[in-house]
Amino acid sequence: MNGSLGFSHCLKTLPVYQPGRPIEEVARELGLPVEGILKLASNENPLGPSPAGLEAIRKALPQLHRYPDGNAFYLKQKLARKYGVETPQLTLGNGSNEILELIGHALLNPGDEVVVSEYCFAVYPIVAHLFGARLVTIPARNQGHDLPAMLRAMTPLTKLVFVANPNNPTGTLAPADEVRRLVEETPQHVLVVIDEAYIEFLEDPVDLLPLIRSGHHSNLMLLRTFSKIHGLAGLRVGYGFGHPEIISALEKVREPFNVNSLAQVAAMAALDDAAHIQRTRENNRAGQQFLAAGFRRLKLEFIPSQTNFVMARVGPGQRVFESLQRQGVIARPLGGYGLPEWLRISVGIPDENARCLTALQQALAEQED
Repeated sequence: MNGSLGFSHCLKTLPVYQPGRPIEEVARELGLPVEGILKLASNENPLGPSPAGLEAIRKALPQLHRYPDGNAFYLKQKLARKYGVETPQLTLGNGSNEILELIGHALLNPGDEVVVSEYCFAVYPIVAHLFGARLVTIPARNQGHDLPAMLRAMTPLTKLVFVANPNNPTGTLAPADEVRRLVEETPQHVLVVIDEAYIEFLEDPVDLLPLIRSGHHSNLMLLRTFSKIHGLAGLRVGYGFGHPEIISALEKVREPFNVNSLAQVAAMAALDDAAHIQRTRENNRAGQQFLAAGFRRLKLEFIPSQTNFVMARVGPGQRVFESLQRQGVIARPLGGYGLPEWLRISVGIPDENARCLTALQQALAEQED
């Protein structure tokens, strides 16, 4: 390209998020039929979207010529009633990823510090680099967060600490007492962001919502999503709880109409779809047990997971990933996370889990030839 547009300096070092490969792309590349591709790469709900959400979408389709409610009044009201918070303590995003970026817009300046764990969700470093902040990465403890070390790492320059609990990509869960200590002892000038995208899969999650309701923790934010247990990943709806002062700041930097009208009505309906949530939990519990038994049979190390995916150590991760892909099974290689010997495999329905293990056995055998 002739000339120079003077792109932002941050682009030189900005990490690029690599999503799980789409089914259609893999089918085109390998010359395979789309219906023969199994995707277990992106932690999507294998039961599909909430049926109640789908019905709400059908009813809303005739109104697509109208702009969505820019403040998502009814969805915020429903979330506020369900979780016992006030609407000024709620924000919505085009997925919780957008809220992560909004937090960066609202808080970060060049030279600020952001504390993360070694195997953290890939978007956290992207947010830090995007705004010229310095990323402070704390070594993992048993593949999970070392929260006491993260607390010790905070300095007067620290502005944010990101903690996914349960964590993606490792599936680990931080001890409840350490989570509470982190929230209680983090200095007031640091915002603690607890990403709870997978909280609905936990039997007994640490409940931090009382700290939001009380209004006493002005430096705490909790993020959740409709992408996982509700099966609405394609609509992109995330939400966050925080002190009204934080929420007000995020609203200033939020784009108008960031949550579309179909996403809003589907999310409202999905909140009430208890049957779909229960079926998803039951399928996930059984799938976790099935995959764990399969990994043991294949003599693979794996991390007991608190989510809807499992991380397994397969040796040459990229080669095993490619072998699986040739068999029509898409998993997630983790070299970009600093875990080149591992794959992340989402829990599917029973037939999908069985096919995945069969393909994995074949892929491992190929590495021995």
